[in-house]
Amino acid sequence: MKKKLGISYSEANFQNYWNWFTADELGIEIELVELSFRKNNRSDIEKCDGFVLTGGIDVLPAIYGGAEEYPYKPDVFLPERDEFERLIYDYSQKAKLPVLGICRGMQYINILEGGKVFEDNGAALNELHKKGSEDKVHGLNIVEDSLLYAVTGKAVGQVNSAHHQGVDPERLGKNLMANAYADTPDALIEGLEFKDKTGKAFMLGVQWHPERMKEKELNPLSQKIKEQFIQEVKNHKR
Repeated sequence: MKKKLGISYSEANFQNYWNWFTADELGIEIELVELSFRKNNRSDIEKCDGFVLTGGIDVLPAIYGGAEEYPYKPDVFLPERDEFERLIYDYSQKAKLPVLGICRGMQYINILEGGKVFEDNGAALNELHKKGSEDKVHGLNIVEDSLLYAVTGKAVGQVNSAHHQGVDPERLGKNLMANAYADTPDALIEGLEFKDKTGKAFMLGVQWHPERMKEKELNPLSQKIKEQFIQEVKNHKR
């Protein structure tokens, strides 16, 4: 029986996440499953062997006690998506399944573990991080004693950036640690993982978009992360 890799539906560029996993990489062992709050296919969650929590619209601030009004607030939130992805994450932890959180996905993991995000990073930081006509690009500093470093083999790198919110370093979620920081004056948190990994499955959260960065096949901050995540899904035993 094939392993199933669940990708949470995003209203923004969902196909990029789907296409990132090539047929050659998945082989005959893994098939992709779209997990969608629109389809409400909750029963498919428990059929999966790993999950990608994708980027997209801001998480409803009421979930983490955030401000109701802030710059770049979306016209409409998607609380149905928030709830559906909470179910995905809760199941991943209960069943000890690998998770990769991308952009919003990383931020939501922090929120679900009891942390908070900045509703908006502010005008100056948005010049460095918020997408314009294209993704921004900046350097990255990786904590050497981290899973991210072990996976990528890199202490520094270049990543794309397309976000106006960020993880609050004073409000990290339970048992989470920052594993990467932007090489910019603000040094925003760019990656998360479990601090104590005892009894935990693979989990990485990244603030950048590995699924759409330029020359992603050559950048270990995309390719190596994907390769390790696929292997973790393959290794899962039911």
